Amino acid sequence: MASRSVGARIRQVVWGAPPDSKAERKLLFKMDWFILSFICLMYWSNYLDRANLANAYVSGMKEALNMVGNDLNKVNTCFTVGYTIGMLPQNILLQFVPARILFPLNTVIWGGCTMVTAAAKNTAHLCVIRLFQGIAESSTFVGAHYIMGSWYKEAEIGKRAAIFSAAAQIATLFSGVLQSAVHTSMDGLHGLAGFQWLFIVCGVITIPIGFYGYAFFPDTPQRNRSFVFTAEEKALAISRLPEKPKTQFNRTIFKRVLGHWRWWLMSIMWIINGELESIGSNSLMALWMKNRVAAGVASWTTSNFNLYPNGAVAVAVVALLVTAVWTDYTQKRFHVNLVIAVTMVISATLILCQDSISRGGVFLAFYISGISYAGQASCFSWANDITQHDNEERAIVLASMNMWSNAFNSWWSIVFFPADHAPKWERGMISIIVLCPIFVGVTLAARYLQLRDQRRGLVPGKEAAAALGSGSEEEAGRPASLSRSVSEKAAGEGEVLEAK
Repeated sequence: MASRSVGARIRQVVWGAPPDSKAERKLLFKMDWFILSFICLMYWSNYLDRANLANAYVSGMKEALNMVGNDLNKVNTCFTVGYTIGMLPQNILLQFVPARILFPLNTVIWGGCTMVTAAAKNTAHLCVIRLFQGIAESSTFVGAHYIMGSWYKEAEIGKRAAIFSAAAQIATLFSGVLQSAVHTSMDGLHGLAGFQWLFIVCGVITIPIGFYGYAFFPDTPQRNRSFVFTAEEKALAISRLPEKPKTQFNRTIFKRVLGHWRWWLMSIMWIINGELESIGSNSLMALWMKNRVAAGVASWTTSNFNLYPNGAVAVAVVALLVTAVWTDYTQKRFHVNLVIAVTMVISATLILCQDSISRGGVFLAFYISGISYAGQASCFSWANDITQHDNEERAIVLASMNMWSNAFNSWWSIVFFPADHAPKWERGMISIIVLCPIFVGVTLAARYLQLRDQRRGLVPGKEAAAALGSGSEEEAGRPASLSRSVSEKAAGEGEVLEAK
């Protein structure tokens, strides 16, 4: 009996307390199965090809396409440009176009572009293909966080967000293994190089995921038309979350978004966190290994280039899951950013000092940099938490965070982490060290303002509905601190009821 209670307590800490009713437990199971599975598969397929580009680069593509200097950075920048310009429009589009259509359509387009990559003859071809892939993927990350925020409670969302982000890291792990297997068994088959077969295989894997999403993905609770949910479950999905003021996408959106700290600080926070991921996102360990081989100080093989960097990916997965359990249990997301800042100072310093430490120390530096990815779950769950009261603000804040981060990254990687600056990337590592204390300052400022709003009663569900776009523009300008709520119009009367 005692062991059972201990086991139940451990389960509650790790996965959260199960819902009280059998109906809600069944609903939560379906949500995880049909929502989480699709968005994870969608993100996994996106990152599988993203990782494959770096693996292909060190597995023969560089030589086959005559890529020189920072050509790889240029290709990545073209992807980032497409990803950035498509992000805000696609997330706003989710307010009007069902996600069950938009997500699968983009997934199929992505898979098609992936296969076309095998036909690229030069860097220019890669740049064009990656631009369109960036536009196709721009709805995935922030759109998935928006959907999760529409279905899950605050104590549930962090772990799901971590599993979602971990799907990308698992794709990176799988990519290295897949590239190694394809390079060994298919290189030269039917006149195609191993890296070309890799893109074809990944595209073939991706397209069925889009069809799966079209058939089963339920969209938001309010627009759920999936046949796998009963009418009672659809109603329960709406009622289990706190009631939100009705808001509209109108001209008050500018004041509702730009007039609050949430848009500003969360965007700045994710700009910085995005750049703290630079060691992993720019595949620096694989480039470092290839540089060491070229310098004659190491004798790693192509398979080693694909497999050894997976240690950092494994660290990222563990960091995502462990921190998500902690943040859901404590309902405090900001601690994760403090851990990331300390870790990245250590990682960047070790890479700068690699001449004075062992090779194992350099491996450790690259591996612990994977902890920087923990912010993908905590920061976006935090943003979902603090914008639950306004769907339009939530969509724009989530999209803006990733949009601005990628806008910076489109030039940041070229300036600070060009491929030909291996093995130390001095400018890049110094930039990481400088960004870390700024990251801590922004995080603490956001936490202070969150607590201040809670003390004043300006927490999700309690802010004035009139100040959130459901009333006139004049009402939208009233101070939220008055904590007004607007009743629905009844019998032709538009009476405003003031709460305390």
